[in-house]
Amino acid sequence: MPRVVFVQPDGVRREVAAPVGITLMEAARRHGVVGVVAQCGGACACATCHVYVGPDWTERLEPAEDMELGMLETAWERRINSRLSCQIHLTQDLDGLTVTVPGKQGA
Repeated sequence: MPRVVFVQPDGVRREVAAPVGITLMEAARRHGVVGVVAQCGGACACATCHVYVGPDWTERLEPAEDMELGMLETAWERRINSRLSCQIHLTQDLDGLTVTVPGKQGA
């Protein structure tokens, strides 16, 4: 199982193992990562699972699709490395992925 490091809003690093095929958002929710609210349950209909992808990983992810880019417009303090964790499906190639959860979610 790939390992993912979540840096929570309080700076605490949480490393979790998650099965291939689930989303990053699902992994966060299963392991109680602080700050990943996921109000819409992963339907790409809110921006409450927003994360900042570590610089070593941005190019390794599939590009964001138009729907995700539109939802990111409502994300709090959007950055160039912002993604919705519900749109990142875990693969073995993402072992070691590091993301930071923003200090708050939503607009």
